[in-house]
Amino acid sequence: MNIGPKGMNRATVAATVALTAGAVLTGSAFASAAQAAAPPVPTIAAKGGFVMNDGTGKALYTKTADTRRSTGSTTKIMTAKVVLAQKNLNLDSKVTVQKAYSDYIVKNTASSARLIVGDKVTVRQLLYGLMLPSGCDAAYALADKFGTGSTRAARVKSFISKMNASAKSLGLKNTHFDSFDGIGSGSNYSTPRDLTKIASSAMKNSTFRAIVKTKSTKQKVTTKSGGYRYMSWSNTNPLLGSYSGAIGVKTGSGPSAKYCLVFAATRNGKTVIGTVLTSTSATARTADAKKLLDYGFKK
Repeated sequence: MNIGPKGMNRATVAATVALTAGAVLTGSAFASAAQAAAPPVPTIAAKGGFVMNDGTGKALYTKTADTRRSTGSTTKIMTAKVVLAQKNLNLDSKVTVQKAYSDYIVKNTASSARLIVGDKVTVRQLLYGLMLPSGCDAAYALADKFGTGSTRAARVKSFISKMNASAKSLGLKNTHFDSFDGIGSGSNYSTPRDLTKIASSAMKNSTFRAIVKTKSTKQKVTTKSGGYRYMSWSNTNPLLGSYSGAIGVKTGSGPSAKYCLVFAATRNGKTVIGTVLTSTSATARTADAKKLLDYGFKK
């Protein structure tokens, strides 16, 4: 009989080698399967991006997530958040539309809720006008109502201070507002990570959630003469209705902001929320957001 190492015959040695090789191959197969299961990290057109699991706060994707950038109308998320945080807020209280609001729109060629001077609109309606058509006139009206001071300029300044105080209370180090709507004077900025945290905080408010997931609305407002008219607003967020589970949040654009989108979606009880800043076009920011949501749900 041929005896192998340490008294084993050759048949035993061969069987042992075969078993070991099989184990190594099986282990390699498991490793390969695990690698295959990890989704590829998406490439986006936006200069900055961030995605997190809204339930756990865990970061799922980052791309220059802490670089300060212009935010455009995604600023209005904080505008709405500050309004909704007011003590004893009455969403049905009425605000008379001032000429200053429409003059501001004309002067800045700004996005508008098409508010009509003299109309009386509720705070709730102003929030819809703010978040759906991205009305800078609605933003001005809200800042004027909820700031404090004896002049409109003082009230607006006070309101913007509240926006910055809210950012500070969230522990955000890379966010600063110098406007109520994103049309700033050079020091209105945030980051993908910070904006995502602002949106996540705002989404804890049921009124905010209801507004930002609305595709379109028709609102009855009181006219100057005491009659009424209907205002129709459509949401600028293209994810609503085109991405399964989309629940918000807000588009933004501007000369330095380029194209921005703060987005959120829920599937099977998991909510993914994120931001892309400085994308190359409206189409690209939507594609970026969809890629990042898909990736977030797979992580």
